[in-house]
Amino acid sequence: MDNSGKEKEANALMAEAEKKMKSSQSFFGAFGSSKLEEACDMLVRAANMYKMAKNWCAAGNAFSQAAHLHLQMQSKHDAATNFIDAGNAFKKADPQEAINCLNRAIEIYTDMGRFTIAAKHHISIAEIYETELVDVDKAIAHYEQAADYYRGEESTSSANKCLLKVATYAAQLEQYQKAIEIYEQVGTHAMDSTLLKYSAKDHFFKAALCHFCVDHLNIAFLIQTVEASTGTFMQLKKIIHFSIVKEFDTISRLDQWLTTMLLRIKKTIQDEESDLR
Repeated sequence: MDNSGKEKEANALMAEAEKKMKSSQSFFGAFGSSKLEEACDMLVRAANMYKMAKNWCAAGNAFSQAAHLHLQMQSKHDAATNFIDAGNAFKKADPQEAINCLNRAIEIYTDMGRFTIAAKHHISIAEIYETELVDVDKAIAHYEQAADYYRGEESTSSANKCLLKVATYAAQLEQYQKAIEIYEQVGTHAMDSTLLKYSAKDHFFKAALCHFCVDHLNIAFLIQTVEASTGTFMQLKKIIHFSIVKEFDTISRLDQWLTTMLLRIKKTIQDEESDLR
């Protein structure tokens, strides 16, 4: 479908919005404000036209301009909404600019005390760092900030989801103690919940793998302190007993994280056996 007509229409709206903004400077009070409101409406309409034409950068820029005008008019909620719209458009063409826009929205939401919404957009930024910019450290930082905001709003389940992402990456970066603390914390919380207690064994199992990567003697303490997860640790013992990931993988298909951890454990066992020879 030829969307050039939509783009031309958007360009015309942008030009008209520019005229409205300039003319607003010649007026004071309500009349000048109404000119800015008209300009905002035109910018948003133009942005949506650019979206239809799949000109994502132009759409993002138009939404961003509308956001700045709303800030000028002290319309914080509308400004934040436009910054989010800009971020979503930029995600498809300019990930870093998407992050910039989402951060501006987060600043507004936190200033308004809307921490749950701010947390949601910290997750969006973390996902961009995960998939587009491949910066794990920054992804971790935003997941941690999201978790902190969710905890402050008593949204423990949402906070734990973010923390589990942190633990996954921490373990991959060999920050085992950090991962262990999170897995055990989330596992303990799950054991106290009727709905979540069945997932506790998975969290303790991952904590056990991290313990084993640090020092296989650590695992004895963990087993003693988590009696409810005996089945999980029998599974762990079985895996380590094989000490060959390939053999276990034929029984249960493993995800990449688990495979990586088991290979590290296998190497630890082999290194220790070599030292004993």
